[in-house]
Amino acid sequence: MPLFIAGLVLFFAIHSVSIVAEPWRNRMVARLGEMGWQGVYSLVAIVGFALIVLGYDGARHASPILYRPPLWTHYVTLVLMVPVFPLLLAAYLPGRIRVAARHPMLLAVAFWAAGHLVATGTVIDVVLFAVFLLWAIADRISLALRAPREIRHLPAGRWNDAVVVIVGLAMYAAFLGWAHSFFIGVSPLAGLG
Repeated sequence: MPLFIAGLVLFFAIHSVSIVAEPWRNRMVARLGEMGWQGVYSLVAIVGFALIVLGYDGARHASPILYRPPLWTHYVTLVLMVPVFPLLLAAYLPGRIRVAARHPMLLAVAFWAAGHLVATGTVIDVVLFAVFLLWAIADRISLALRAPREIRHLPAGRWNDAVVVIVGLAMYAAFLGWAHSFFIGVSPLAGLG
C-alpha cells in the first residue's frame, strides 16, 4: 500500500499544479521552457503512475472490503463506461463532441471513476477511483477560474466526430471482450451471464 499511496501523491501532485499553483507553474515554464516543463511533468507523472500500478497490483488482493456492491451495479458501470473512450479521443480530435463536452478528457475520467466506484468495494478500489473522480471534478471547476491554455490536438476535420464515436466504441468493445481481462486481470462481464 505505501507504493500505491506514494504513486497517488506524485501523480496527482503534478496533475494538480495548475489547480493550486498556476503562478508557480508559469514561473517553471518560464525558467525551463515549455518543453523542459513538459519533460519534468511527464517524468513525475510516469513515475507516479508506475507506482500506482505496482502498488495497486501488490495490494488489491489483500485489501479489506468496505462494501459489497449488488450485481446490478455492474450494469451501471457498463453503461457509464460507454462514453469514456469516445470522450478520450474527442480530447485530441476537435469536433462537435469536443465542443459540447468542453473538457472531454476530464469528463472521461469522471465517468470511468464513477463507474468503477459503484461496482467495486475494496478499500484500495475506493481510494483509487474516489481520488480520480475528485481530481477530475476539481480540475474541471478550476478550468473555469483560470486563463485557458492551448491544448495540442490533431487538426479539425469534418469526420472527427464519426471517428471519435466509431473508434471509441470499438475500443470499448475490445476492452469488454479481452483487454480489461488481459491488462487488469478481471473480466468486466464475469458473473453477468
